[in-house]
Amino acid sequence: MWSQLITGLLAISLLAACRPTPLQEQQAYVFGTRVEVIVVSPEVEVGRKAIAAVLREFDRLHQNYHAWQPSQLSELNSAIAEGRPQQVSDELRDLILESQTLARQGHYLFDPGIGRLIRLWGFQADEFRAVLPSAEALAAWQRQQPSIADLELKGNLASSRNKALALDFGGYLKGVALDRAAAILRAQGINNALINIGGNILALGSKEGKKWRVGIQHPRKPGPLATIELEDGEAIGTSGDYQRYFELDGQRYSHLLDPRSARPAQHTQAVTILIPAGNRSGTRSDALSKPIFIAGPTDWREVARDNGIEFVLRVDRDQRIQVTPALQQRLKLIDAKTMIETLP
Repeated sequence: MWSQLITGLLAISLLAACRPTPLQEQQAYVFGTRVEVIVVSPEVEVGRKAIAAVLREFDRLHQNYHAWQPSQLSELNSAIAEGRPQQVSDELRDLILESQTLARQGHYLFDPGIGRLIRLWGFQADEFRAVLPSAEALAAWQRQQPSIADLELKGNLASSRNKALALDFGGYLKGVALDRAAAILRAQGINNALINIGGNILALGSKEGKKWRVGIQHPRKPGPLATIELEDGEAIGTSGDYQRYFELDGQRYSHLLDPRSARPAQHTQAVTILIPAGNRSGTRSDALSKPIFIAGPTDWREVARDNGIEFVLRVDRDQRIQVTPALQQRLKLIDAKTMIETLP
């Protein structure tokens, strides 16, 4: 699975230089994926301590909001299933409110309330089994129509009349972690860094005056499809059917589930979006790539426009590549012969 990620974000080219560069880098495995933090600091110990603080925060978020192991989130899900209200922390309350807003903005194609559907498909696990859920189970889930919109908050008291609601922040928390990492690094005096969480990337500053250049993974080939230079504070988010999936009888089933059909979206291989620097750029880059991926060939541009997202690259099921004009101007294709359609 690691080989399918944007391995090292072209780390070899980033680290190769004519003279020693004050870079500190550390990798870990959190949120079910590989994470990488690179900082530029002439004071090595300062850089190492800043990276350690970031990784501690990643671990804390992962442990507190794990969807199927004991956590604050799983406790809330148990309470919902039993039909009782649950007191939640200030942080979890804020995450719920923010994810409700993002779900609404994404036409509920991104919906952290579909945890039971994710479990039915076997994606709430470290290893995936090539087994399809029964048609009856999927139909029962659809009849209940659970959504994060069903969750009510009165202060810190959370409740839902829909017992089928179960929260899973897997499509959202990596973006939250990007923003937390940026805040931690800046608070510790680190203004130049690159943070990568399984292909969700946020850039701070530059690498010795040069913009950070990162790769956009090809969904069916090793290595990147293209590269792009990131400005200070920009974030990119990629959703792909090559990250978490299983195959059965020649058919690929990915974790990117369409709540309308209760099945994996199969019209798209990958979507990458770029969010300009601003409030919650990391969070938005992660959460809003999902509805664009799931929306489909006729609707994805509407979802992007509704959310003010100008920078989008989409690879469809036949590996046709579409790119918005704003993003096309900034892409550098790895293979100059690659055919792309720049949309009007």
